[in-house]
Amino acid sequence: MDKLIIEGAKPLKGTVTISGAKNSCLPILAATLLTDDKCVIKNVPSLGDVFTMLKIMRALGIDTAMKDGVITVKPTTRRNFTAPYELVSTMRASVCVLGPLLAKMKRAEVSFPGGCVIGPRPIDLHLKGIKSLGARLDVKEGYIVAESKRLRGNHVYLGGHFGSSVLATANVMMAATLARGRTVIENAACEPEIVDLAHFLKKMGAKIENIATHRIEIEGVKSLKGVTHHVIPDRIETGTFIIASGITRGDITIKNARPDHLNCVIDKLRESGLSIDTSKNTIKVKYKKPLRPMDITTLPYPGFPTDLQAQMMSLMAVTEGISVVTEKIYPERFIHISELNRMGVDIKLEGPTAIVKGMKKRPSGARVMASDLRASAALVLAGLVAKGKTEISRIYHLDRGYEKIEKKLVSLGAKIWREHE
Repeated sequence: MDKLIIEGAKPLKGTVTISGAKNSCLPILAATLLTDDKCVIKNVPSLGDVFTMLKIMRALGIDTAMKDGVITVKPTTRRNFTAPYELVSTMRASVCVLGPLLAKMKRAEVSFPGGCVIGPRPIDLHLKGIKSLGARLDVKEGYIVAESKRLRGNHVYLGGHFGSSVLATANVMMAATLARGRTVIENAACEPEIVDLAHFLKKMGAKIENIATHRIEIEGVKSLKGVTHHVIPDRIETGTFIIASGITRGDITIKNARPDHLNCVIDKLRESGLSIDTSKNTIKVKYKKPLRPMDITTLPYPGFPTDLQAQMMSLMAVTEGISVVTEKIYPERFIHISELNRMGVDIKLEGPTAIVKGMKKRPSGARVMASDLRASAALVLAGLVAKGKTEISRIYHLDRGYEKIEKKLVSLGAKIWREHE
């Protein structure tokens, strides 16, 4: 198992290129199960979660090859409908194979998914949506077993306790592409990753209307074809590097980005005093003056993303004054607070709200442990500005969602390296 060592207090300067979006790539790979043809997916990041999804695809009888950020996917005669526990249990996004498997193979057996420990994340909306399309569902020995000779279009409402579900929207949308008749998904997620998936499905021949809205309509077709697709840039990696520039008082140019996918984040950081200039595919971030405290609430897109909450908290910890974070998506997503406090910051939790007392002085380097993917990024950001040396263990979480993050940070002037524990 590896750990990261960081010697902080070095302003980051230079240019960094953003990788393809993990949360777009994973459901797009699952969507290739809907066709008998070859598909080519470009701009794919080399990440642990991507490699896990490729293993799941191979277990389902799909040949896969990855080279230089391009994945080629081709079905074989060995296709089957069981996604095994040992793979699905390690990554929540693997539940995305449920819808396309059922639609194409008429049966799906998918283990209940795993992933980051950030509080309860039930899959009831997935099951509700699939059942609404006419599937028979059962749970046997930890597996979701779904069957249907052919799914039927229906009106599906996907509103949950904390808003719309991205993965449930993806699952139902993929399943509906081969269903008989028309499906309407109400309260659908409209995140950029869902839009990217919809564009991929339309290239394949799916009939989808009202993309990027909370009411998606799909007219089922008999079959889908293989296509080539370029994955969108990762907005969470982009946001992490924007925050990295602010927390280190740096000057970073971010290439291969989509500023329009981060309007809320950019607006909040500009309000705080960070200089951010944007063009179509580039973001320039420069620290010019002391930042002001912030008040953020995580919400479904286009609100402030929950996947940047932890990183923003690291920035708040070194921004003088009282900042407030309210988590509306995953109210228990605060495990990183105890590790940040080990570095000498002052964060107190009150229900789903964190009160951050920002300080003038830098946090102290310490030995800390990552609890999940985005918490790992928050600890890296804190380590970049900390006084002394920071050691972050369990960084396999980080490798699931950030491609070569230490190499990118080194190119910007950070003193960070990987060691084997």
